[in-house]
Amino acid sequence: MSTPLRVVLDTNVVLSALVFGGGLAGRMRVGWQQGGFVPLASTATVQELVRVLAYPKFRLSKQQQDELLADYLPYTQTVRIGQPPPSVPECRDPLDVQFMHLAVAGKAKVLVSGDRDLLALADVFEKTCGCPIANLDTFLQRYTLPLEQYTAERVREFDAAESKLAAVLPKSPKK
Repeated sequence: MSTPLRVVLDTNVVLSALVFGGGLAGRMRVGWQQGGFVPLASTATVQELVRVLAYPKFRLSKQQQDELLADYLPYTQTVRIGQPPPSVPECRDPLDVQFMHLAVAGKAKVLVSGDRDLLALADVFEKTCGCPIANLDTFLQRYTLPLEQYTAERVREFDAAESKLAAVLPKSPKK
C-alpha cells in the first residue's frame, strides 16, 4: 500500500466538498474519505473552516456544522506550524498565508485552491517552496485516480489491511 498524497486544501475547496458536494467537489470528498490523499490541517486552517461554516448565508445549524466537520477532520493529518513559521512568498490576502505555511511545514505535494490570490502565486510558490498550487480541476486530473477506480482499488487495499489486522488480533470469545 502506497503512502497517501499529502495535500493542503484551501477552505473554499473543503467548503465546496462538504456543503455543496456534487461534481468535482464531490470527487474531492470521496478522495479523502477513501484514502486517495490525506488533507493536512493546522490550528489556523481548522479555525477558519469552523468560522466559515457558521456564516449565516449557509444556514447551517450547529449540529449540521458539527456533522460536516466530523465528515472531514477525522481524515486530516494535523501539522504544527513552528515559530517563526516557514518563509513563504508575500500574498495580497493575509488569510491565505496560513495555507502556504501549512503546505511548507507539512511537506505537501500540492496546495489546492480556488482562491485567485493563491493561484496567482503558483509559479513563485513552487519555485521558492517546492509545492505547486493547483485549482480543483487540475488537481483531480493530475494527482488523483478516476472516481470509478477509487472504490475498487481502495476496497482491495482495505480488505488486505483488514485481513492482516485480523490475523494478529486475539479472537473475541463467542457469547
